[in-house]
Amino acid sequence: MTVSDIIERFLLDTLGDELSVNFNRNELATYFSVAPSQINYVLSTRFTPERGYIIESRRGGGGSITLIRVNEDADDVLLGYIDKTLSDGIEYVKACQIIERLTVDGVFSKNEAQLIKAAISDKALIAPTVAKSRLRGSILKNVLLETLKIHENDDE
Repeated sequence: MTVSDIIERFLLDTLGDELSVNFNRNELATYFSVAPSQINYVLSTRFTPERGYIIESRRGGGGSITLIRVNEDADDVLLGYIDKTLSDGIEYVKACQIIERLTVDGVFSKNEAQLIKAAISDKALIAPTVAKSRLRGSILKNVLLETLKIHENDDE
């Protein structure tokens, strides 16, 4: 387990069932005996909007940070990804973060998530490198649109 994994687990445990938690970046860095930039790294890579989190930080005072869990309806999350994120294409890592978030939210099973990841991987996309992110975005967008249709039919 890496230091980043330990910091992530600590923050998740601290957040628990709450929607937000406040902490001081410098104090957290001291607690884990790491540079404050390590805390920034964990926040920017593991607590992203794609994973269902928003980070608010304030300058001064040693880096006061609020970690907020976005608590949205799954269909609203799907629409947000379709509307904002996928139109211009998406890199594989970000796409996987979206899929993981939707798996945690119960939209996809683990098997469905694995299949979608396989379908949008670089290995599966036989296209020039410059076109892969657009193609991946288009595929993921269509998967999410179909998922929305299924949810609408289930609600009827």
